[in-house]
Amino acid sequence: MRAAYPEMTDKELFERLGRGESEVADFLLEKYKPMVKRQARTLYLIGGENEDLIQEGMIGLYKAIRTYRPGESAFASYAQVCVNRQMYTAVQASGRKKHEPLNEYISLSEDLNLFLLDNPESRMIAQENMEKRYQLIDKQLSSMERQVLKLYLEGGSYEEIAEEMGRSEKSVDNAIQRLKKKLKKVEKSVDTQGAL
Repeated sequence: MRAAYPEMTDKELFERLGRGESEVADFLLEKYKPMVKRQARTLYLIGGENEDLIQEGMIGLYKAIRTYRPGESAFASYAQVCVNRQMYTAVQASGRKKHEPLNEYISLSEDLNLFLLDNPESRMIAQENMEKRYQLIDKQLSSMERQVLKLYLEGGSYEEIAEEMGRSEKSVDNAIQRLKKKLKKVEKSVDTQGAL
């Protein structure tokens, strides 16, 4: 049966899961793992490891599979919300010294959460704030840093980014270190000014 899963819609997969085909859950975890990895990359950790966030995201994805009710919304949207919430909860709950890097994150994905806001006015204000934040970030970055950031957020490894840009891995690493410092500086600036 598993061979047929890639051809099925999420709705069909959940119908089979409801009938007791437990392999469907494993398939959905694999199918949506790239989305979890993309989400983890948008929570830019300062000095941290993406693996921690990916693990939390996979927990969120597992919870989404267990709690999803077909017909209420598209599973992909529901899963994205669950993954995001799990990651943010993990970051907020990680107050212990052991998890200190998780406390120093920069969100590059707040715009993904705009649909969670209750009213159009809040959505519009949040969208304007994100656009201002992106403009501040954009002013700080060189064209190389912009390209590195774009490729990194698309899931590229240092090696893949270096190859695509015709640069050494060391220069990509240096650019990412500069990016981290600049992004942290923008976030501190935003934090001291309050809402943009």
